Amino acid sequence: MIFANLTSAPFTKLAKAFTLGAAITLAGCATTQPSAVVDTGSFVVPDYETYQLQNGLTVYLMPQREVPLITVNAVVRAGAVKDTTSGVAAMTAQALLLGANGKSKTDIEQTVDFLGASINADAGKEGSYIVSDFMAKDLNVMLPLVRDVMVKPDFSADEFEKLRQRQIAGLSQAKESPRRVISRYFDKLIFADHLYGNAVSGNSDALQSLTISQLRAFHQSYYQPSNSAISIVGDFDVAAMKTKLQGLFGEWENTEQLQDAALDRGLPKLAASQVLLVNKGDAIETTFMIGGKGIARSNPDYVGLQVINTILGGRFTSWLNDELRVNAGLTYGARSGFRAYSQAGVFQISTFTKSETTKEAMDLALKTYARLWEQGVDEQTLASAKAYVKGQFPPKFETSAQLAGLLADMYLYGFDDQFINNFQAQVDGLTIAESQRLIADYFPQDNLQYVLIGNAVKIGDIAKQYGQVKQVDIKDVGFGH
Repeated sequence: MIFANLTSAPFTKLAKAFTLGAAITLAGCATTQPSAVVDTGSFVVPDYETYQLQNGLTVYLMPQREVPLITVNAVVRAGAVKDTTSGVAAMTAQALLLGANGKSKTDIEQTVDFLGASINADAGKEGSYIVSDFMAKDLNVMLPLVRDVMVKPDFSADEFEKLRQRQIAGLSQAKESPRRVISRYFDKLIFADHLYGNAVSGNSDALQSLTISQLRAFHQSYYQPSNSAISIVGDFDVAAMKTKLQGLFGEWENTEQLQDAALDRGLPKLAASQVLLVNKGDAIETTFMIGGKGIARSNPDYVGLQVINTILGGRFTSWLNDELRVNAGLTYGARSGFRAYSQAGVFQISTFTKSETTKEAMDLALKTYARLWEQGVDEQTLASAKAYVKGQFPPKFETSAQLAGLLADMYLYGFDDQFINNFQAQVDGLTIAESQRLIADYFPQDNLQYVLIGNAVKIGDIAKQYGQVKQVDIKDVGFGH
């Protein structure tokens, strides 16, 4: 499975990076630019319309009349890669719901609960999101609430202090489960001081030092119409929706010129194998990741790599799961995948095993991975993977929430609907020869990187066999500094 955050749940995954356009500072906007209707033909994704308000706010409208529901997904190009203090993007996003436009946190929660609706806000690696689901009849209540939360947050000091303490406690709790945090350590190992190494969650010291003023400044800098998009999917009239959006968001002004983050520059070169050993003294098992650099989300070979990775570690009957779980009994599951951001990404193999079988499991994972080059993929295996991928693909984009998330990701990551429209043709067209090219070009073979979380006393000597070791303790602040 390739992990690319192609759903409307931005709070997981989020994996994400982007190239920012220059902000256009305009006030008092009353008209919109001409819209372009995008015809997706007979493919599973319905037709949608995209246009911009005069202030630069991008809008995606996709009517779906089957059920009287609406999903709004608002995304801002302001994730962890924009952190000025570790964790400020995520804290700013979460603090949006602490009160807005004179409504308290309690007022917002009571309004949403009374309608049986939902509203959530959080950030990922490259974007911040506000996602709301509600009945179509409640549009005139919920859409203005989304606007208030996005554009006019109050940032209540009392509520922020409670949020801060919850997040700091949550960081400690997360580190009790290595599988929840190992990706953060792995990103830091791969990207080092590059912005892609920033952990969305921040760290406890940085969160403790955050102030309301920093959140206000971050919001003012990045929550601008020319840096944002709103996707609306569900049961609505397009003309009426355009009028509502103009009335609610047309007067939203840009505040300052935004600079390109240049995330494609300064990416570290992995010139040697490195091992980050994270000591968890009470661990009775080792959780590990092996891998290296991956791909950007807009890479034209994205679909083909999803098929090849399905064979290696993207489904229950994958090579990795068969060898490590079924045949050797070393783990309950092993997998691999590409986590793609807008300008880069990582490839990783991940699993866990008893401390005593750490070396056996790691060596077997590496031996199984090497089959990509030593054995390659045969026609029968490729055909099976193609069928699996095609079968798994359509259900990812069936609900209004999933479709709204797709549109938001298209804005954030810079890919278009050809990813959807050409998906099946690209899968069907993958040949053995093309598979060999993908394996050679994209799956890292040399200078592999390793993160091991476990009891360092038991596995320290093992770690040294795979590369230069840096040891940290899981209770240390951050994720491998």
